[in-house]
Amino acid sequence: MMHQKIIFFYFFITSAIALYAQQERIEYLPTFDKRKIHYGFYLGFNQNDLKVGMRDIEAVPDANIAVSPTIGFNVGMIADLRLHKNLNLRLEPGLMTNTKNINFNHLPLANEQTREVSVTYLHIPLLFKFSTDRYKNIRPYVLAGLSYDYNFSSNEANQDDNSSGQFRMKTSNYMYEVGVGIDIYLYFFKFSPSIRGVFAINNEIKYDKDSNSKWTAPIDYMGTRGVFLTLAFE
Repeated sequence: MMHQKIIFFYFFITSAIALYAQQERIEYLPTFDKRKIHYGFYLGFNQNDLKVGMRDIEAVPDANIAVSPTIGFNVGMIADLRLHKNLNLRLEPGLMTNTKNINFNHLPLANEQTREVSVTYLHIPLLFKFSTDRYKNIRPYVLAGLSYDYNFSSNEANQDDNSSGQFRMKTSNYMYEVGVGIDIYLYFFKFSPSIRGVFAINNEIKYDKDSNSKWTAPIDYMGTRGVFLTLAFE
């Protein structure tokens, strides 16, 4: 449901501003896309869920794990290199924060069932941006690339694990992301809303010391699956 709200908000704000830009007869920033390098910044929202792959083990035969995500915030900088009139290479380092509740529904005690995971990532994506030709004051595009994520809140080095109430994840993670967006040329700057999907490549969970842990042993894979709404100003 939250994913749908983010997508709806993206299409609403994009359609409203694009309609305004198209009604203007003046072509704003006519030489902007001829720059070899330009910079900007972005703000946005994210909803990062976790994909959980399970395995059957005798120690925890009825394992049932669910994740409840919330909406987080992201902010960062943009460095854009023009490779071709329709192709750019972008580096977009920034910070991303969000919170998730991981519910171990197979455990009987309330203090064992839920682990709140609040994370702050240093998110460093390197993206290719494929754009159409400009039409008046708008220019649609698609994005694709890879990112490195450093999890400041991972607790990977913490010696305590779930038996002490501490859920741990890996500090270094790798993801790929794809998205669509539209450049909207305004009088003083270019506004570029985009919506993106972010998907972890590696397994992000740090397993408990007990190989038969009732929290982590049933988990074969746990990785981020997220939706980003990014509002860029260039």
